[in-house]
Amino acid sequence: MFNRMTRLMVAVVVLAVAGCTHIYRNHGYIPPAEDLAMVQVGQTTRDELPGLIGIPSAQGLLSGAGWYYVGSRWDHFGAREPREISRQVVAISFADSGVVSNIERFGLQDGRVVVLSRRVTDSNVAGIGLIRQLLGNIGNFNPGQILK
Repeated sequence: MFNRMTRLMVAVVVLAVAGCTHIYRNHGYIPPAEDLAMVQVGQTTRDELPGLIGIPSAQGLLSGAGWYYVGSRWDHFGAREPREISRQVVAISFADSGVVSNIERFGLQDGRVVVLSRRVTDSNVAGIGLIRQLLGNIGNFNPGQILK
């Protein structure tokens, strides 16, 4: 019995310690420096980029907008909320002709939090449920108005 209890206690301690270890996860894709060196500003075209450095994580919505490669590293520790410990963004801009005009690299220290506004339409009917709204319209319906 004592041996079984000792094993159980050791197993619980091992699981508790294993649950509190740092787990690092990488998200996204950043082209390696060697691949980025092959991109020549003023010479490389938009069509050549996927073969040289890969497809971007995001693209600008406007025509002629840039390509963005985003990569981040997250630290997961126990029950805490995951924390972003590093982020890199490679932004490639294009001229109107489709040729690379600029390559920029940004890190987590260059970023800032952008608060997105939620555009939710408020209900103009407060405190009235769906059934009450439907039943309330029974007397307001006039079939003669439809025929006109």
